[in-house]
Order: sequence, then structure tokens, then C-alpha cells
Amino acid sequence: MSSFQPSGIITLTTDFGHKGPFVAMIKGAILSRYPTAKIVDLTHEIVEHWPAEAGFWLDRSYPYFPKGSVHVAVVDPSVGTERRIVAVLADEQLFLAPDNGLLAPLTDREGAVTRTLDLKKLASVIPERRSATFAGRDVFAPVAAELAAGRIEFKELGPKAKDLTPPWVEPPEVEPHQVHGVVVVVDNFGNLITNIDQKMLERFRVPSIRAGGRKFPVKRVYAQVQPGEYLALINSLGVLEIARSEQSAADGLHLSRGAPVSVVETTRD
Repeated sequence: MSSFQPSGIITLTTDFGHKGPFVAMIKGAILSRYPTAKIVDLTHEIVEHWPAEAGFWLDRSYPYFPKGSVHVAVVDPSVGTERRIVAVLADEQLFLAPDNGLLAPLTDREGAVTRTLDLKKLASVIPERRSATFAGRDVFAPVAAELAAGRIEFKELGPKAKDLTPPWVEPPEVEPHQVHGVVVVVDNFGNLITNIDQKMLERFRVPSIRAGGRKFPVKRVYAQVQPGEYLALINSLGVLEIARSEQSAADGLHLSRGAPVSVVETTRD
């Protein structure tokens, strides 16, 4: 089982954007309890109400943080309902999120343990009068602060969780001569980032990437094609991406999150 020694670092991932004071309120609630907390904004630009993107970024980002970090992810379209809040301990780091499939990539890590937050048991931490629509401020923030400060332990959060909500996006389908995945993220440049891992391409001698009725050659960097031309590459996250040199692949191809992407052997066309 993973151990956890708090580092004092708390990351925040939300779909709140930067209009209004909502992100600042979460930070204020954390700092009120733990003034020396080191708060890092992972991203607040998750597409609204789509936990799959938050889970993707969190899974690909947390290895760059020190052991003992606490990661809070609030993409919570069912806020105020009976949905659970869960905590995952994996790789000596802690993750807090609604039970809506967001943390599914982390629960598959070797040795990962998941617990359901028992709000009654945490009554001394969570405000008695709290908003039904802002759990990020009134539940996630104080719990994260106490965990990061080392004043409560993972095992004190509640019972081990069972029957978690499955991920919104199915993992890639891997066949002997084909791999089928989907676009999970469209980044600020309009690049189409998929859930197809680099290792899945190793079975192909000359892989050909297909999406939106088109084929894309695999290159190493964006500059290997002329401006405006399309390509596929393994990006800095270690996953397959479809891009357009100096332009938006998403706009040019009219593709977005959830679009199917396939990899086949070029010689089998």
C-alpha cells in the first residue's frame, strides 16, 4: 500500500475558468486553515462538465509533483446530489474528486487505494452550514488543507470505496493490427490530443493515423511539415496527437473531444 507524507503542496483542477472569484474562494478556504500551503493551479480551463478531460490532465501531470502532494479536482456536474466524494492514494500522492469517473485513471495504478469521504466523520473539518452548490470551497478545500498540513490521515477520511463510477471515456481498443482511441483534449493551439499511448504504436512498423476521414503521417516535431499541413506525433505527454503546423487542427478538421482516432499499419492500406 502507498504511504503518504504531506509536502504542503495542493494542486487545483477545475472547470471554473477565471471569471468571478470562485477559484480564489477555494484558495482562501485552504489558506484560512493552512496559511503556508503551496497552492498550484494545474488548470481551470477544463471543458465544462466533462470529468474525462480533468482526469486526463491530472493523470499526466501528477508525476511531475513531489511525493506528498494533494491534488484537488472539481469538475462536478452532479454537485449537491447524493454523489460521493472520493480520495485516492496512489504513488504516495493524494487525489480528491467527485465519484464521476474523474479519478478512474488513478485507481488503476498499482497499490492505489480509494476511500469515500464520510462527511459526518469529517464534521469538525467541514463547515456545518455549507453551500449545496459549492463543494469545492466548503468540502474539498478544508479537507485538502487538513491533509496537506498532516492534521488528518488518509485512513480517517472514510471507508474504502467500492463500485466506483467508470470513466466517461473507454480506454483504447487494441487489436493486433489496429488501435482505436478518441480525442480527449483540444489544447489552446487546437491540437487534438488522444488517449492512445506511445507504447501502443510500437506494434506498427509504419503507423498511419486516421481521423475524420483523413490520414496523417507520423512525424517527430511540428516543423517537419509546411505551415497549414497536418501531421500526427507523440507529444510531450507521451500520447498521440493530431496537429496542424502553425494552425488549429480542430478548426481545420472540424473535430473535437470524443472524435474517434485509429492507427493502422501503412502497408495494410
